[in-house]
Amino acid sequence: MVGDNVEIGVYRLPKALTLAEELELDLVEISPKASPPVCKILDYKKFLYEQKKREKSLKTKATKVVIKEIRFGPQTDEHDYEFKKKHAEKFLKDGAKLKAFVFFKGRSIVFKEQGQILLLRLAQDLEDIGKVEQMPQLEGKRMIMFIAPKKK
Repeated sequence: MVGDNVEIGVYRLPKALTLAEELELDLVEISPKASPPVCKILDYKKFLYEQKKREKSLKTKATKVVIKEIRFGPQTDEHDYEFKKKHAEKFLKDGAKLKAFVFFKGRSIVFKEQGQILLLRLAQDLEDIGKVEQMPQLEGKRMIMFIAPKKK
């Protein structure tokens, strides 16, 4: 486009402006902090279009992280545990991260060891399809653990 009939080189600002006007293109400042500032002669609308197109393609390639939550109580019985474990397996197989937490109501905070045992048991049961990203941690009235799906 421009390289066909323009000699590539370093020009002073007035000459670069007249050159851009002659070619009916825009003088665009690429690197203002450089000494001297770097400018390019190009079609600015086409430049903006290509830049938006590049950003859009990068955005579509980016993976979106889905986080699914499973809530337990400190005294969750066996049937409820198995039911929630099946859901956790499904979430991990679908590629979502899992946020498992035990919610302590009122004075049930005294059973925090039971909550930790429950979350570690879940991690052990799911170790073939997911890996623990964050071990159980107590945050206020919740004990939270994150499990990410294993790569295929």
